Amino acid sequence: MLSRADSYTQLVSQFQWQVPAAYNIGVDACDKWADGSGRLALIYEKSDGAQTRYTFDQIKAQSNRLANSLERHGIQRGDRVAIYLPQAPETAVAHIAVYKMGGVAVPLFTLFGVDAIQYRLANSGAAALITDAEGCRKLREIRASLPGLKVIYCIDGEEDGTVPFHPALARESDAYQPVSTSADDPAVIIYTSGTTGKPKGALHAHRVLLGHLPGVEMSHEFFPENAALMWTPADWAWIGGLLDVLLPSWHHGVPVLARRFEKFDGASALELMARHGVTHTFLPPTALKMMRGCEWPEAAGPRALRSVASGGESLGAELIDWGRRVLGVTINEFYGQTECNMLVSSCSSLFDPCIGAIGRAAPGHRVAIVDDTGAEVADGQEGNIGVKRPDPVMFLGYWNNPQATADKFVGDYLLTGDIGVRDAQGFIRFVGRNDDVITSAGYRIGPAPIEDCLIGHPAVRMAAVVGLPDAQRTEVVAAFVVLNEGYEGDDALVKALQEHVRTRLAAHEYPRVIRFVTSLPTTATGKIIRKALRDESAA
Repeated sequence: MLSRADSYTQLVSQFQWQVPAAYNIGVDACDKWADGSGRLALIYEKSDGAQTRYTFDQIKAQSNRLANSLERHGIQRGDRVAIYLPQAPETAVAHIAVYKMGGVAVPLFTLFGVDAIQYRLANSGAAALITDAEGCRKLREIRASLPGLKVIYCIDGEEDGTVPFHPALARESDAYQPVSTSADDPAVIIYTSGTTGKPKGALHAHRVLLGHLPGVEMSHEFFPENAALMWTPADWAWIGGLLDVLLPSWHHGVPVLARRFEKFDGASALELMARHGVTHTFLPPTALKMMRGCEWPEAAGPRALRSVASGGESLGAELIDWGRRVLGVTINEFYGQTECNMLVSSCSSLFDPCIGAIGRAAPGHRVAIVDDTGAEVADGQEGNIGVKRPDPVMFLGYWNNPQATADKFVGDYLLTGDIGVRDAQGFIRFVGRNDDVITSAGYRIGPAPIEDCLIGHPAVRMAAVVGLPDAQRTEVVAAFVVLNEGYEGDDALVKALQEHVRTRLAAHEYPRVIRFVTSLPTTATGKIIRKALRDESAA
């Protein structure tokens, strides 16, 4: 959607949305490339290193077979089809098939336990499930509680009460006529992380893919320019893996590398990208921090890289500098959430990153800082990060939860739940989640700058900052720190870290409490759950 521009101002001024009335993700991301030319779509690498390549022609044929099989088992347009699989060819095939038949895909993260799966399958009213042997084992104890589940496919073969995926597809025709869907028809339900309350199902329309494109293309330096292969360690069950990587890449006909580490390892990720010649990647901040903390010779970095995008937590100067040295690119931060994603982005070819800011509004999105009534505030004033409706990337609403949907909006603005500040140049600085902002001695303090300052110390591998109750100051700044090898968490290091923040950041922001831990609680998408740290401290 974006045309190359000489400046951010020109980029925004020349942009216009191009969202057709009739639009289907499956046709756009797959079938339009399946012209018999054998164009590469997917490289699948297993944990043992074995590789298989798939063309768009093959993905189209397999997704057609699956659509025919689903319809044979009574799955109709509008039915929800859950996809409980890791990064794998079957996962991509399932998504394309569901979209083409007018169903609603419900991606589910493979590390979810039985309770999490049961809740999402019941809440979405899923009529079909596509999973593997491990998923089937988890389903056994909850199958009776899901009477609406008509059919379960298992990609690993015969399991009690399931349909073997590959034999079922082999019996079907590879010819299928995709249904005609409008851009506003439902396509996918992606559940929120559930850091507060029960997870909510964000229902998105087919247009959500087109709505992602300006932010994806901006964060990846006018993607698909110079694009040969895209990869992310983020699971395709999350909006970051599915709609920031897999589907936008296929919209542009760019092949994707599928390789999901059971336990993420920074050195293995760097080696993977270097070996495959990955040119574009989305790396969540937690992955970048783990990569930064591993022993890896800078000269052996993945030099085919042309773009690295990251979002979910603020990066800061230390990670930006590391990316330039080791990855050979300036990491572009972007910002969004499950309900309304890829709203704000950096683009190093247009402007230098503003350290501490998450970027500027991507073309086509009206992002503003607003007060609790939905009125825009002046530049430099703190407020809610909001996005004005209508917007193609914005969700249709929470599945079967109209009250929560209404609560998400104030006037014409969707409130992200994050606090931010915009400057005169349009850069938006992320202060923190509403419940993450620390109020101490009259100051409102965001955790991200302190965390960035702490990881700039050679002893610190990772850090999370929260506010803990204090009778005198309302809250005090507390840091939970994971150390690099060779450092001991003693009183001397506590004082050194406090002085490091006091002198480099601000005297009122230094952590009065520092606790050394072996790990930090994170969501399945790698975001630090600061609430868990606060709750644990309170207990």
